[in-house]
Amino acid sequence: MAAPMSWRRLVYSVYPPAIAGVFTRISDRIFRARDRRGGSSVLLLAPLLAEADPAPRLVSRPAGSAGAQGTEGLFGHFRWMAEHVPAFRVPGTHIHILTSPDQFYKTMKARIKTAKRRVVMASLYLGTGQLEQELVDCMEDALQRSQENSDSPDLKVSVLLDYTRGSRGQINSRTMLLPLLQRFTSQMRVSLYHTPDLRGLLRLLVPQRFNETIGVQHIKVYLFDDSIIISGANLSDSYFTNRQDRYVLLENCGEVADFFADLVEAVGDVSLQLQPDDSVTMLEGMVHPYKGNRQDFSTAARKRIMEVVNTAQMRQQLTNQPEDSEDEGLSDGGLSDGGEDTWVFPLVQMKPLGIQVDEQVTQRLLTDAGPNSTVFLTSGYFNLTRAYMRLVLGAGAGYRILTASPEVNGFFGAKGVAGAIPAAYVHIARQFYNQVCSLGQQERIHLHEYHRPEWTFHAKGLWYYLQGKDRPCLTLIGSPNFGYRSVHRDLEAQIAIVTENKALQSQLQEEQERLYQRSTEVSSSTFEQPDRHVKLWVKLVTPLIKNFF
Repeated sequence: MAAPMSWRRLVYSVYPPAIAGVFTRISDRIFRARDRRGGSSVLLLAPLLAEADPAPRLVSRPAGSAGAQGTEGLFGHFRWMAEHVPAFRVPGTHIHILTSPDQFYKTMKARIKTAKRRVVMASLYLGTGQLEQELVDCMEDALQRSQENSDSPDLKVSVLLDYTRGSRGQINSRTMLLPLLQRFTSQMRVSLYHTPDLRGLLRLLVPQRFNETIGVQHIKVYLFDDSIIISGANLSDSYFTNRQDRYVLLENCGEVADFFADLVEAVGDVSLQLQPDDSVTMLEGMVHPYKGNRQDFSTAARKRIMEVVNTAQMRQQLTNQPEDSEDEGLSDGGLSDGGEDTWVFPLVQMKPLGIQVDEQVTQRLLTDAGPNSTVFLTSGYFNLTRAYMRLVLGAGAGYRILTASPEVNGFFGAKGVAGAIPAAYVHIARQFYNQVCSLGQQERIHLHEYHRPEWTFHAKGLWYYLQGKDRPCLTLIGSPNFGYRSVHRDLEAQIAIVTENKALQSQLQEEQERLYQRSTEVSSSTFEQPDRHVKLWVKLVTPLIKNFF
């Protein structure tokens, strides 16, 4: 088994090839013999030696795609998405924007209680507090009712979490779910995704507190029968009370729900399976993520996951194909028939497995955003990849970018190195602002900071306003942050919603305005404030933080 590539780069950059070869062989032998946690965090420096941020392969751009006001109309403008991902047509009246953590939490509890066939929950982790326990209790009650109401229980509950984050501490996500797994073994599945990049000496030496920085399962999908919530929020108490995120409920959208249920199942199939005794196993025939060959695991995982994407895409292309047309892709005919005036495109990003659909689509959207259109983009951790940065700085569209002020950053007040993360993001924002000013783009690109006492900010996504329109026609919503680790390290998923439904457009506009109303625009004086002073050592480690957070 090969030592992890980040470890190999670190060794070969310091030692001659002969000595480096000895070290990596020792790494392999130690790894095969032992599997323990703890140790030094020195190898957190390894990702600094990772390859540069290359521009992804662009989705082809047909002639005449710069505007959306031509004869093809709105859906014709975004037809290219269906060439690469499934395209689900749904009534705009079935999509509801949730506005608060409390509404998100109460909606999940209510939906779990009424679920008849399936509950599917994908998150980074499940917290261990009282609110999280009440959520688990709702699952238990639903499973119990299912057993009482049928000789052959129909309700199935599937939970997908990240292995490293879900296993942290003696009381953790696993211990929260074990009672359900022990009591409802045939109806309950708990899958723990483990990144293939955390292996060998890296896995042995990186402390438990930091091992999730190498890569995680970051998808946030909460599904109840044929309804689904897509969000960036985790299953933890702050996300239910005072951590602002975004959430969209797609109600009675069976095809979209089926797709995400299949996606979570596919990721679950390549993950470690939690057993009633708290041990973990792999499904028979599946390559182990950190004991097996790295390339073999990624190839098998990519094949399993892309089967879901490709099958759904082919099915939708056939469904949306006009009977008298030989053209592939979306049909614009009868968009309003039955109120189906909205398209939903699922976007998946899993770079460690060779899947980069979301990156390609996001880059195309930023490329196509023409003059006089406006993009409102938000991220709790403002850390655009170099490719995205180049597109924003070189585009014709106007940009309003919303990020967290230091006091609403989730790491504000943290102990140790993590406490420096808000200051690092101040430094990143200042570098970006200086670039905007040096290019004379201050009238086109505006940076905003979110403020809210006693709250933190975790919202991400974008709203796209076409030229001359006062309501957005497109939004991206889900787990990606537009940063390095979202693109290169983690498993991510979001949806692009394209809609002609005026009421849904108004919901999106109100959501965007509600978030920006709590912000102030950044200017050069912002960075002169005493609380924006960034220490030299923080500036020096900022490249490391950009890779990890």
